[in-house]
Amino acid sequence: MREIVLDTETTGLDPLRGDRLVEFGCIELYNRMPTGQTFHRYLNPERAMSQDAFNVHGLSDEFLADKPLFADVVEEFLAFIGDAPLVIHNASFDVGFINAELERLSRAIIARDRLVDTLLLARRKHPGVSNRLDDLCSRYAIDNSRRTKHGALLDAELLAEVYIDLIGARQSQLILASSGFSGARGQTDAQRRQRPAPLARRVSDAERAAHLAFVETLGDQAIWKEYR
Repeated sequence: MREIVLDTETTGLDPLRGDRLVEFGCIELYNRMPTGQTFHRYLNPERAMSQDAFNVHGLSDEFLADKPLFADVVEEFLAFIGDAPLVIHNASFDVGFINAELERLSRAIIARDRLVDTLLLARRKHPGVSNRLDDLCSRYAIDNSRRTKHGALLDAELLAEVYIDLIGARQSQLILASSGFSGARGQTDAQRRQRPAPLARRVSDAERAAHLAFVETLGDQAIWKEYR
């Protein structure tokens, strides 16, 4: 199954008052695994950046001035996402902006029934606590130290990892539920992921070298390079 994890940055909070998209980043998942295929663009919003938005993502009017318009990249964007489900944190915000841009171009908007809102998933799984992306990264021991500012592609990469944990698709999260399992109670997720004894290495040096050579062909932004 193909899914697209998506994040955006904007000039403000309300597309109905003229705020626009300035960045979007997409990560392709296939059977809940990142494929290395991404789509990332900065956009000229044709309006000034609000100070509050600049404080969040650091994208200035000067930086965005020579970037393409949404109309220039819409075909590439729609071709990349295809008809796949869209995995988004607080989906109504991002899709509200994307649909506003599509409506300006008299294009069909993205239907709500194809959205997977990880904020809603997190609230169901972790009620009564904060479920911001940073909080979820901490909860699932995902390294977000690079996230000094919001950025659409980086946030989509982090969200892809969070999503896999939220839905229980990460094999390393499978924990024996037996009442006799020593140490299961009171441990953090990160502690429970550690095996008492490491598995024997099953990949030869030649196989590892072949894999690294393949990763090098995927392009500079392939997220597999982070796991070499």
